[in-house]
Amino acid sequence: MNRQELMKQKVEEVLVSKMEEFHMLGYDAVTVDDIWTCVNEKYKNDWPKLHTIVNDIYSLRPTELMNWMTMGVYTGKIDMEKNGPV
Repeated sequence: MNRQELMKQKVEEVLVSKMEEFHMLGYDAVTVDDIWTCVNEKYKNDWPKLHTIVNDIYSLRPTELMNWMTMGVYTGKIDMEKNGPV
């Protein structure tokens, strides 16, 4: 298991909580993987401490996620046919 998968497993409850928040706001298509990939892109080579990752997840705003998804579709990183990152 690589470090990215281990960190995702550690913050799984936080990701689910944020996903549920987005669903309550009407963004029903948002998944845990969408949130994780969006937040994860900030960390190129160096992983921050756990509390920083949790803060980044909880402070993610819908507009940030939608902008990231829109840019991902334009650049080909996200395939809307599959509804997720390529």
